[in-house]
Amino acid sequence: MKLLEYYKHDIEQLQLVPASGGKFEVTVDDAQVFSKLETDRFPEYEEIKGAIEALIAG
Repeated sequence: MKLLEYYKHDIEQLQLVPASGGKFEVTVDDAQVFSKLETDRFPEYEEIKGAIEALIAG
């Protein structure tokens, strides 16, 4: 929820999609920025924030 507060003026849409099998992925504009299936762990806040900022910066 920290990301929602930080980017509250930039987010036009947020979609949570239920999944099974340990899947937890974060995508921004169709670009995957994190996959629990690939890393076998949940992301840290700063890791996701940094990935989003890198995408925004281009």
